[in-house]
Amino acid sequence: MPSSIVFLFALIGWFASAHADEITIRADIWYPHNGDPKSDSPGYMIDIAKEVFAAKGITINYDAMPWERALAQTREGKIDCVVGAAPSDAPDFIFPTESQGHNQNYFFVKKGHPWRYTALASLETIKLGVIDGYSYDDAIDKYIQDNKSTTRIQSIGGATPLEQNLKKLLVGRIDALVESGPVLQSKLAQMRLEDQIETAGVAGAPAELFIACSPRRPKSADFARSLSEGMIQLRSSGKLQSILAKYGLKDWK
Repeated sequence: MPSSIVFLFALIGWFASAHADEITIRADIWYPHNGDPKSDSPGYMIDIAKEVFAAKGITINYDAMPWERALAQTREGKIDCVVGAAPSDAPDFIFPTESQGHNQNYFFVKKGHPWRYTALASLETIKLGVIDGYSYDDAIDKYIQDNKSTTRIQSIGGATPLEQNLKKLLVGRIDALVESGPVLQSKLAQMRLEDQIETAGVAGAPAELFIACSPRRPKSADFARSLSEGMIQLRSSGKLQSILAKYGLKDWK
């Protein structure tokens, strides 16, 4: 066999092995769940993933992209997993049995706005800002779906949807938005808007969050199993709490 062909096969083998020990994870930035990929604090769910997969000799390839695109590319098998998903976001994905995060959604208004969430019917009196592809709560998701073609629902996507919704809230283009409590508080601190936005009610029950993997990638079940086993180990060793403490959070279990 010519040496050039031997070299080519060796190169192909090296390339395959170099990528065999990597997991690709994508989502839009949703700090503190997941944040800037270049930061020393990329989000507690990313730190959890790094700990879990480092023990398996697997590196994390994490980057940010719009949520709907991340879901689509993971569903197509172009990406291994998304971070920060609930089962209602992608019921066809492969989920670990142990969650990697926890969330509670709230409604928020501009400070001084009289509206408060009391029941689904109270949403009918306002323009609500939501983010494309997000799942909030079964009943609220249904309301959004039923009213998405009306002016009651103002949905937005792209790279910075929360910042855009906050700007729309401040200038009165929407009356309220629905968002993760920890995410909104972190964003308000970043934008120095803590004194301009207030809570207007709880949006559904607390939800567990997961790193959920592609239904079309052969290693998804193994990744999900590793995440479940890793969470049990991190929790029992105390490492999980040290990760969460870095972000001012506590264990949800």
